[in-house]
Amino acid sequence: MKKIWKWGYLGLVLLFIYLPILVLAVYSFTDSTNIGAIRSFSLHNYVTLFTTGELRDMIVGTLLLAIGAAAAATVLGTLGAIGAFYSKEKVSRAISTMNQVPVVNADVVTGFSLCILLVVVMRISKDTFIPLVVGHITLCAPFVYLAVLPKIKQMDSSLYEAALDLGATPLKALMQVVIPQIVPGIVSGFALAVTLSLDDYFIATYTKPATFDTISTYVVNATKGSQTTIKTALWALSTVIFLVVIVVVMGMNLYQAKEAGKGTGLEKGEKK
Repeated sequence: MKKIWKWGYLGLVLLFIYLPILVLAVYSFTDSTNIGAIRSFSLHNYVTLFTTGELRDMIVGTLLLAIGAAAAATVLGTLGAIGAFYSKEKVSRAISTMNQVPVVNADVVTGFSLCILLVVVMRISKDTFIPLVVGHITLCAPFVYLAVLPKIKQMDSSLYEAALDLGATPLKALMQVVIPQIVPGIVSGFALAVTLSLDDYFIATYTKPATFDTISTYVVNATKGSQTTIKTALWALSTVIFLVVIVVVMGMNLYQAKEAGKGTGLEKGEKK
């Protein structure tokens, strides 16, 4: 009876999470203009998605922003995690505490504060994209820190000192000893940063140029308009994003399982 309740509860949670996405995916392959009665099968939404210049530019711009901001955030978050790990206990605790503030802080507060600091106080024009990029880096870097730090703690802390004792320079020891040990955490942090950047709405709203839209801001504005063709094309966009996420997650899980299998094989070989 306990197993039935457990699997029933799990199934109910998964149903609430994935059923709306599946419904949206089904309607993206029809010519329906509203969620309700299913009409005939059609790829019109996908054709509109990939042939409309406005939508294509918005997607490309969002991806470039997400990848660029995630790359910068990954570098900053990784260096911050390494610095905190090798710092004294009080300094490390202070860095971890300061890193938690933007994580738990509301995005609307972060976005509004960055807008005041960069645009009003420092007088940086939003047309330069600098406030938008800085805002997304600020959003993503703390989460990269949280993804990398556990991997550093799993590493033998004496490896870096041993490399220095053997004649390696600090930079060489960092690049050839420390970084290879924490690559899974760096990759996970980068993937999380890309997702956060793609998903962000409030920071982009306060810091983006007036002529630029991310996926989130475009979707919100499109749902308020009357262009039915654009609205239904966004169903297709949501389906594509969902499928890409599934492929990426499965790929990362398979890679980690493969690496874990290699590690197990090495351990067995050493025992023999």
